[in-house]
Amino acid sequence: MSENQNLLAEQRRALILDEVRRRGGVRVNELTRKLGVSDMTVRRDLDALARQGVLEKVHGGAVPVAEASTHEPGFEAKSGLEPTAKEEIARAAAELVAPGAAIALSGGTTTYALAHRLVDVPDLTVVTNSVRVADVFHAAQRTSGVRQGAATVVLTGGVRTPSDSLVGPVADQAIAALHFDVLFLGVHGISTEAGLSTPNLAEAETNRRLVHSARRVVVVADHTKWGVVGLSSFAALDQVDTLVTDAGLPAEARAEIAEHLRVVVAGEPDDE
Repeated sequence: MSENQNLLAEQRRALILDEVRRRGGVRVNELTRKLGVSDMTVRRDLDALARQGVLEKVHGGAVPVAEASTHEPGFEAKSGLEPTAKEEIARAAAELVAPGAAIALSGGTTTYALAHRLVDVPDLTVVTNSVRVADVFHAAQRTSGVRQGAATVVLTGGVRTPSDSLVGPVADQAIAALHFDVLFLGVHGISTEAGLSTPNLAEAETNRRLVHSARRVVVVADHTKWGVVGLSSFAALDQVDTLVTDAGLPAEARAEIAEHLRVVVAGEPDDE
């Protein structure tokens, strides 16, 4: 069977993962027919996805990984998931930032991608509880030297989580004393019933403080976060102004979310 050259490996694996999650499991021969690739290609894709921990290989196919609501992957593990979608979301979210604004960036791999897009926006004040995000701005200053209009970065302090966020009473107290124009918030899960959620109780409380201190809340989340529910909810969908996501989010999910907030799909024309 000839290989389908129109799909990159990353795109193919995203389709496989969506199929596994949607159907609760899939067989190799079904994927070869659906994708128009060889049995060996599908098996390599399943091996790669299994190494990322997002599915489990079984005889003849794959099934979803049953994660506990308290499971919190580390930053490196999450960095390997949906990298193209995160870059597209970051590009779209960066367009919402005006020079001179006071913004907040929560922890997460999507906000980390967004930080790279913001280093050249002049006169920003950036509040963050993410060690990784702060490092992006500090590294930019070390590379180019202190320049006029470089971002002022406020790192909250606190106790470090597996995803390199700073949480706990120190972070909460610092955030409570601040007010920012826009919060860009990464999430573990988003659903109509649970709203925004995380498996980390301390992070949930810190995220509540971030939401409370923001004039506008923008969630940056790829399509795989839809329907995921962590241990602790920290905000309802009605507390969010905008969701910036990718084209992988199904139409029915977009319509459901749009009843509560504005949805911006990266790479697609925005109605507003």
